[in-house]
Amino acid sequence: MTPGKVRKRTTRDHVRKRTSPADAGKRVTPDDVLKLIDPQEVVDLALALGNIDSPTGSEGPAGEFVYEWLGRNGFAPKKYAMIPERFNVAAWIDGSGGGHSLIFNAHLDTTLRPDAVWSARDPLDKLYHSAWVEGDSIYGDGVVNDKGPMAAFLVAAKAIKASRYPLKGDLIVSAVCGEISREPIEEWQGPLYMSKDLGVRFMVTHGVVADYALVAEGTGFGIVGIEPGKAHFKVTILTDTPRYYTPYLPRPTGLADSPNAIVKATAVIAEFEKWAYHYQQRNTYKGAMGTIVPKASVNAIRSGYPFNLTSAPQIASFYVDTRILPGANPMDVRDELRGVLKKVGVEGSVELFLYRPGFEAKGAENLIEAIKRSHAQTFSTPPAIVGDPVTSMWRDTNAFNELGIPAISYAPRATSHASTKSFKVKDLTDAALVYARIAMDLCNQSRGSNVPLGSHPDMRVAASVNQRGRPGVAPNVNRE
Repeated sequence: MTPGKVRKRTTRDHVRKRTSPADAGKRVTPDDVLKLIDPQEVVDLALALGNIDSPTGSEGPAGEFVYEWLGRNGFAPKKYAMIPERFNVAAWIDGSGGGHSLIFNAHLDTTLRPDAVWSARDPLDKLYHSAWVEGDSIYGDGVVNDKGPMAAFLVAAKAIKASRYPLKGDLIVSAVCGEISREPIEEWQGPLYMSKDLGVRFMVTHGVVADYALVAEGTGFGIVGIEPGKAHFKVTILTDTPRYYTPYLPRPTGLADSPNAIVKATAVIAEFEKWAYHYQQRNTYKGAMGTIVPKASVNAIRSGYPFNLTSAPQIASFYVDTRILPGANPMDVRDELRGVLKKVGVEGSVELFLYRPGFEAKGAENLIEAIKRSHAQTFSTPPAIVGDPVTSMWRDTNAFNELGIPAISYAPRATSHASTKSFKVKDLTDAALVYARIAMDLCNQSRGSNVPLGSHPDMRVAASVNQRGRPGVAPNVNRE
C-alpha cells in the first residue's frame, strides 16, 4: 500500500460491518472484537507507515497519515505540537466510567536521516527508509522501530471501536515525534535538533493523561519496566604548544605529549575505553523489572578544518553518550571523565550538555498483570526474558514514568535489531490481538475515585488528602 492511500474495503469488511453484534443488539464479547482484526490490514498499515520516510526532525508526513487514518476510521484525533510541523497525534475511545484508562504509545520518527553521511556508510540504504514483506517476515527499520507495533494497536483500537465493545475506562492511542535522540549543541540549534521535549512530554503535559501507558517498543513480547537515563558530555582536549605548521612539527613524541590535539585526543580516548568498560561493570543493576548495563561511547569527534590542513590543531573535542542508572547524578560521571583527563595528563575540560533521567515503573502492577493474562491467551509460551540491551536503552516509558504515569514496554522485536531489522509477520499480527485483549482487560477493571498517578514520587500526598472524611478507609495507593 502506498503512503497516503487506504486499501480498498473488501466484501469481508462489509460483511463484518453488517453483522456487528452491537448492530444486531447482541452483547459484544472479546472474541467478537478479535474477529474484526484483519491480519492483512495490520500488515498493510505497517507497510504504509514504514514507507513514509520520517527520520527524527521530519515526522510530519507520517503524523499526518496517522491523523487522517484515525479520522477515516471513526476517531476524532487531535494534534499536539510545540512546533507545527512536528506534532503528536492522539485519539480517544471514551469509557463509560469506573475503569482504568490506558494509553497505547509508539513513535513516528525513524533512526537514520538520508543526509547522515558522517554516521552511516550508506545512509540511503533502503532498510532505513522503506518497508517490505519477504517470505514470512516484514522488513524495515521504520517498521521494527516503531511503526509496526503502532499499526498493531491502531487496528486493535479500530476493532474495539467498530464492535462497540463496552469499556469502562478510556482507551487512548498515540503516535509521537522525537523519541529518537537529536539534541541541540553548538551551532546545531533549533527545531530540527530537538527530540524528546517535543514528544511524549509535550503531549502528556497538554492533556493526554491516563492511569497507565503501554509503550509499544520492541521487547520480543517481554515485559520491560525499567530503563536508564542518559547524560551527554563534550570532552575538550587542549595543547599548550604552538599551532605548528606541518614542516615544523616536532617528532617523535608520545600520543599524550603530541602538539597535535587530534593525536593527543587518541590517548584520552584509549583511556576512556578502559574507563567505560569498568563503568558499565561497576554500575550494572539487576532488579525485578530487568537488568541495566549502562554503557558509554564516543560517538562524535571534531577538530581542525579539512579545507585548511597545513597546521596542527590546538583543540579537539569528542562527544560521549553515557547511560546512567535511575537516580544517578550525572555530575558524578562528569567527575569521572575529568579523572580520565587527569590520568592521561592532558589539559582539557568536560561539559555536561544533556541530562535525561531514567526510571523504574512504580504502581504498574495492574497493567503488568493485564499484559500477562492477555499474553497467555494469545501465546503458548510465557512473556520472554529480555536481553540486557533492551533494558539498557532510552524509551518513552521514561517520559511517562517521570510524569507520574506508570509505563511498561511490550511489543514484538527483531531477532537482530542491529542488522536485519525485521520480525515475523505473525508476530506483528499477533501483537494486534494481544493489544486488543490488554485494552479490554485493563480498561474494564474497576477503578476507585480519586486515584493518584501511580508513578508520581509524591502520590502519597494526593492519596492522603483524597481519603479525608472517609473514616476507616485506607488511602488508595497501589504501590509496593
